[in-house]
This record gives sequence, C-alpha cells and structure tokens, in this order.
Amino acid sequence: MTKGILGKKVGMTQVFTESGELVPVTVVDVTPNVVLQLKTVENDGYKAVQLGFDDKREFLSNKPEQGHVAKAKTTPKRFISEIRDAELGEDITVGGEINASLFEAGEAVDVTGTTKGHGFQGNIHKDGQRRGPMSHGSRYHRRPGSLGAVINRVFKGKALPGRMGGNTVTVQNLKIVRADTDNNVLLIKGNVPGANKSYVTITNSIKAFTKKNLSKQANKA
Repeated sequence: MTKGILGKKVGMTQVFTESGELVPVTVVDVTPNVVLQLKTVENDGYKAVQLGFDDKREFLSNKPEQGHVAKAKTTPKRFISEIRDAELGEDITVGGEINASLFEAGEAVDVTGTTKGHGFQGNIHKDGQRRGPMSHGSRYHRRPGSLGAVINRVFKGKALPGRMGGNTVTVQNLKIVRADTDNNVLLIKGNVPGANKSYVTITNSIKAFTKKNLSKQANKA
C-alpha cells in the first residue's frame, strides 16, 4: 500500500526519547493537503491521487488552474503533486483532506525534495576531485585534467565545472519520530533534502515495504 503527503521543510531541532536519547529531527509542516483529483486506470491509464498544498492568492493563478481547483471547492495551490498507486482509504474523495494522522511514530518513509542550489562551482568543490601541485612551475592547479582519449568530444558523465545543486533527490528509510496532529507537523529523524521553506513529498518507504512483504512470504513458505 502506497501513501503519501506533501509538506514544507521548516528546519531542524532535537527531541529526547523516553529512554533519554537525543535525536536530531527535521520539522515538516504538513498543513492538510486537499485532494484535487483521483486518477484511474480507465480514464488516465494509471492510478494516482493528486494533492495540493499551500494556498496562494487567486490573482497569481491562471484560469485553467482556477477551474481545476474549483472542482475540489478549494483555492489555488502553490505545490501540486501526485502519489502513484496511492491507497489513502475509501473515504478519500475530491475535495477531501489528508493530514499528519496519515503516518504514525516509528514508520519508515522516503522524502523527496530539491537540494540547495550552489550556483556555478569548479570540479574540486562540485565533484570532490583532487587539485594538482601548487608549487612554482606546475601548470595544473585546479583544472579538470584529461578529458579522455577521444579528440573533439567529451564522454557523457564527465565531471566538469558547472551548476551545483538544485537536483531532485530522495532520501530513503527515514524514521518518523512524532506525528503531531494538533500542529500539523511531522518530526522526521535526521535531515531531509532541500533548504528551509522548500517543498517535499513524504511517502512510505519502498524498501521497508518490500522487506515486509518478503518476510511475510518467507513465513508462509
């Protein structure tokens, strides 16, 4: 069963467990998501739930956006994403809401976000390459080095200076320390990708779900 929710990274803090262990956590604001659309195999070719998060002013959206959210009787959203093959319950309908109660403490989740952008960086900072000797007479200090054996072309994947960050990254198997339904926040152990105030997608862990199924199959055998 796949389930997920959209949220905004607030920042990091720390909490104490009942045993007195200090745990660093990321606070994610999961203000109730609105179900904007339910996609089916018959109509769309695949099954998914489209969620909207974080209201925005109506004049910032165009007419197609306004017409789409009007079907769910809600306001335009800043962050819209789909949860593929989602099973959020039979009572979930267009216009319904999903909140922090979707997850419980101890569950494993995957968090997808956009990493911090660092602008144009050299190969040493961007890819962790080593520099050449800095002594007098050396003509190789911080350059990328050899580009390969073929003339007039560069192999795909060659590490060269360029833009660093701004990539979509998924961190897997993070643990939910606390699901605060009163304040609509999730406390997730460790760090999640992205800067503060950036949007993230939280889904139940694929690896943990697969391991659970394999263990059930082994027990049946």
